[in-house]
Amino acid sequence: MALPLMGCLGFVVLGLPNSSTAKARSENVALTFDDLPALTQLQSQDYVTYANMMLLRGLRRHHLPAIGFVNEGKIDELERVRQIGILRMWLAAGMHLGNHTFSHESLNSMTAAAYVADIVRGEQVTRPLLARHHQVLRWFRHPYLETGSSLAVKQEIESWLAAHGYRIAPVTMENSDWLFSEPYDDAIVRHNDVLVAHIKASYLDYTARMITWHREAAHRLFDRNMSYVMLLHATRLNADCIDDFAALLRKNRLHAVTLGKAMKDPAYRIPDTYSGKAGIGWLERWAMQLHLMLPPKTSIDPPADIVADYDRVDNDRINHDQ
Repeated sequence: MALPLMGCLGFVVLGLPNSSTAKARSENVALTFDDLPALTQLQSQDYVTYANMMLLRGLRRHHLPAIGFVNEGKIDELERVRQIGILRMWLAAGMHLGNHTFSHESLNSMTAAAYVADIVRGEQVTRPLLARHHQVLRWFRHPYLETGSSLAVKQEIESWLAAHGYRIAPVTMENSDWLFSEPYDDAIVRHNDVLVAHIKASYLDYTARMITWHREAAHRLFDRNMSYVMLLHATRLNADCIDDFAALLRKNRLHAVTLGKAMKDPAYRIPDTYSGKAGIGWLERWAMQLHLMLPPKTSIDPPADIVADYDRVDNDRINHDQ
């Protein structure tokens, strides 16, 4: 179904190309990696540094631009100098950095003022690092995609972000990579090569199915190709799968672009009016606003064995990114 010029909630969507023009375009995707310096339960600086080094090598090898969203609270969880060195590695590799708050706490458990303070605390290292590369701290990603349980809280935070030069990085494609990554780390530590191979294969298969679902969902909303913003995490799993992941993008004719370029898609001009405790993606938000139905997700639930493995390693799925 094509998106009408006047949405169901009364706002005007300007600049949307007609279907015949848009369908001729290739689809772009911006790759965004949350939880820098890394998402892992392993307390090993060597492991974290190696994962980032291999991830960045792979991104550069396949000419994939990316942005990493930093939780500065992680810097002192291991070796501070080397953790900051990882952020330097991202910038030296030609990537960008954004703010993911200091502590990665749930907005649902904080006041708007405390949340803003956590954002400010999360830019003390990142902002000067970017300045040394003649860049500014522009992008912000909400932990757990929680943007405000009430409209008042949401508006207070968004007003502060806008006043301080931030743009919100939405999510219009994801693959629950966090669910696979910690069982993968655990399998590596236990030298279980069979399980390592199984998790990689399962992860890539699930990623392929999620790409298909998000593309179908976008076409259901807009009846056209669009530029996606994909949520990933800085993990050893993504580092080890980067060649296969790049091949998957090519197979699906998804061209990696910067976040700024992806955000030029007219879809991102649609106001985000959703407020609530659930952290949901922007395709779901737009569907609610436009009173449109997305394809069912029942056929793409994460593999049951992966979910069980995750719960064995880290039982925190009640409150997690998509």
